[in-house]
Amino acid sequence: MPTPAIFDPAHHPLTAPGRFVVGCNYWASHAGTAMWRDWQADVVDRDFARLAAAKLQVLRVFPLWPDFQPLTLLRGGGGRPREYRFGEKPLPDTEDGRAGMSDVALEHFAEFSALAQKHGLHLVVGLVTGWMSGRLFVPPALEGLNVITDAEAIMWQTRFVRHFVRRFRESPAVLAWDLGNECNCMAPAPSPAAAWTWTAAIANAIRAEDRSRPVVSGMHSLTPDPAQAGGWSIADQAELTDLLTTHPYPFWCRHTNREPVDALRTTFHAAAESRMYADIGGKPCLAEEIGTMGPMVSDDAAAARFARTNLFSLWANDCHGFLWWCGFDQTELAPAPYDWVGVERELGLIRTDGSAKPVLGELTRFREFLDALPGRELPPRRTEAVCLLSRGQDNWGVAYSTFILAKQAKFDLTFQDAAQPLRDAPLYLLPSVSGAEPISRRRWLDLLEKVKAGATLYVSLNDGFLSPFNEVFGADVLARAARTAPATAVLSGILDAPRLPVTHGQAMTMTARTAEVLGADETGNPIFLKAAYGRGTVYLLTWPLELQMTLTPLAFAGPAAPAFWQIYRAVAAPFCAGRAVRLENAPSVAVTEHELAAGRRLAILINHAPEDVAAKLKLTSGWKIAATLYGAAPTAAGGRRLPGNDALILELTRSGKSG
Repeated sequence: MPTPAIFDPAHHPLTAPGRFVVGCNYWASHAGTAMWRDWQADVVDRDFARLAAAKLQVLRVFPLWPDFQPLTLLRGGGGRPREYRFGEKPLPDTEDGRAGMSDVALEHFAEFSALAQKHGLHLVVGLVTGWMSGRLFVPPALEGLNVITDAEAIMWQTRFVRHFVRRFRESPAVLAWDLGNECNCMAPAPSPAAAWTWTAAIANAIRAEDRSRPVVSGMHSLTPDPAQAGGWSIADQAELTDLLTTHPYPFWCRHTNREPVDALRTTFHAAAESRMYADIGGKPCLAEEIGTMGPMVSDDAAAARFARTNLFSLWANDCHGFLWWCGFDQTELAPAPYDWVGVERELGLIRTDGSAKPVLGELTRFREFLDALPGRELPPRRTEAVCLLSRGQDNWGVAYSTFILAKQAKFDLTFQDAAQPLRDAPLYLLPSVSGAEPISRRRWLDLLEKVKAGATLYVSLNDGFLSPFNEVFGADVLARAARTAPATAVLSGILDAPRLPVTHGQAMTMTARTAEVLGADETGNPIFLKAAYGRGTVYLLTWPLELQMTLTPLAFAGPAAPAFWQIYRAVAAPFCAGRAVRLENAPSVAVTEHELAAGRRLAILINHAPEDVAAKLKLTSGWKIAATLYGAAPTAAGGRRLPGNDALILELTRSGKSG
């Protein structure tokens, strides 16, 4: 008997380094969530043909829980549970019946997976689909139970998962097993331990039957601190699954709907959130649901620009794919959730009349671009810094702004939870420190040892406490109180336009002892300081720049937006010397660099704003452009035009030297 294959993350299409998949989430065009009860194989066949012709590779699909496990619970006297049945019919004495599974629905899925194989489509199967588009779907027998914590509910979910995976583990169309769709929405988890236990039960049930495929999280809205996410944390999902997932919709996610979908802040969202998950979890991350939420949020042209920018951005930032929500509009469907939720009806790549939206063309063109690139995997991007997310703060809000500011300043970072063992880095960012216990004493001392050994540390303060403080930053706090009015920071020599508004955080009165004052408020009170610490350097900003930007509309871009990012440029400039590409005063353009081989790099420049940019590229001495792989050719003056929401990809060479 041959030894079963074991999942190898280094070679699987969803998890291998540098691999990127393009696809969508799928419900049949004629029925949406009712597709298994109203099974029409000819419609699914036509749907698959359309999606495959558009070069989509992966579909995330959903065996709706009550359709596949249609249990009812009959009760006896006093309401005592008596017997599980299918309606009035006893459960058959078969493998399907003992698992409470519908043999009809399972046969439909067998036909479904065969059709996917016919069209060359690969399936990520969301197993416990009990939550979908604003409606809870559970078997009648389990209604009213907390399906995350109730023992009966977990027992039947485990039986469902083991039976389904065992039945379809030989299907070549199945690429991965997803725990289910946003299962953290099915019921509250009263504690992180409850969320961990449910996740472990489902993940272990999958692996008991199939160890050849990855287990995909399927969750969204996670944070480093489980207290901020109803008990569901990045670390726990990473411990128990093989692939983390984000659902980065600007309409739904906190802090991301302050500007239009094609604006700079919005188009950084997907990569920022996915990198936060991947870096903190130590597992690859897939943007497995993404979209604009339809025509009341943006027109089709803006949706296409949003998709194009995010395709390039996720790929350039070492994320593993882009799955649009969803394949087909659902405007003619009467059942709930479509009857209830207006925002769920016009989210497809293809309209109800069969016409394709412009965003489908963007997915096709991006897939064709990747297929034409020499080499299959994109090497990881170079990074210069580690951003530490601490307790007591809005982790996501702070991470989001920190990521964007670094991109505007033309360097890249990875994220860490401040509770994790410190990674080595030349530059550490500890942004918007909040509360009385942001970082443990041992981690703070570990961080200071890194600085003593030569690293640089940037800290910005909200209302947080760090100890020791005075001797580290070479300054004393004379007083602090609630901020009663905005202040102005004057940073001459740091910013092109040296005055910045300060609207958040506490008002701190400081005096510098050994620190150099780089900026002060309008009264002369120090507000940005620099000091030596051992062989390293510390920077202190006495207001929560990152939190302020997250909470302020139009803070990052536009003609009136202050150049806050130039603070980051000043701190990080010494660590960007190894970069090949120099691009000054183009804050909407992100640049990642990827080592192809000694003396060869790929530079990916992405314009995250809808306005065109006339980019004046400068290359570090010794580097030259060998080829333009995507984007505009040089102008007569040697510049490059970066259209709004588009990219420029250059192959660079450096003769005789390592990169």
